[in-house]
Amino acid sequence: MSAFFRLTRPFCRCTENLTCPGTIDNLYMMKYIKLLIEYDGTNYLGWQTQRSGLTIQDILSKTISGITGEQIRIISAGRTDAGVHALGQVAVFRTDSRLQADILKKAFNAKLPKDMRIIEAEELDSEFHPRYRAVKKSYFFLIERARKQSVFLQRYAWRVPFSLDLESMIKASCLLQGEHDFSAFRGAGCGAKTTVRTIHSITLSRHDSLGFMTAQIQGDFIKIRIEANAFLRYMVRNIVGTLTEVGKGRIAPDTVIDILASCNRKMAGPTAPAKGLFLEKVYY
Repeated sequence: MSAFFRLTRPFCRCTENLTCPGTIDNLYMMKYIKLLIEYDGTNYLGWQTQRSGLTIQDILSKTISGITGEQIRIISAGRTDAGVHALGQVAVFRTDSRLQADILKKAFNAKLPKDMRIIEAEELDSEFHPRYRAVKKSYFFLIERARKQSVFLQRYAWRVPFSLDLESMIKASCLLQGEHDFSAFRGAGCGAKTTVRTIHSITLSRHDSLGFMTAQIQGDFIKIRIEANAFLRYMVRNIVGTLTEVGKGRIAPDTVIDILASCNRKMAGPTAPAKGLFLEKVYY
């Protein structure tokens, strides 16, 4: 269905005839609003609604309903886990509100908590599902190799107090690219119908500083960026945990082939903490 219509106060009796001028003048379109959202996931239990109400979806739904006066259902491109951040989450909701998208954006941002922000709001005239329409997504993960972590990065990077062999990690990561069954990297409770995913690219880069508030935080940082058609639950964090074990020398790079073939979660490395993970972008 491309659009939704609702009758207000018809001034003739032929309310079932949408060609009657008496009803056409009193019709308005139910529209879709597409949002681009960023959030710091530290204080939330992930995207998906829970009884506690401490989720991104719950906070957004409550805020939007407070502005539009409607019970709305907001759907996202991806269900980020507890503690995971987003720079470019995409979500859509349907509304009868006459307010324009830019006005809604300003109203939402005035009510949302400071760790959540609507970057863009766009009105659509047809149904749009942000998850099913997506062709790929990208995530990145930050590792700080240090004995003592910068206070400004403790919410956004995983501190690993060990030397990491980046070349070995890169070698192992290359074996993960392409289409594979990623069962060995799937977290418990994953409800995906298939565990086959395609990793389009996976890149690892080392940085000796990160920009922050016009300053540079010095250190030893590794950024792992993964772009894929879709992801399983904890898939990125389990890949990061496995690559970190490779970097420590506990798993040989070529063993990644055996881990994939095993389809056994116990064969892969530990799950990296959520705080270092960012949903970067959703592609359409």
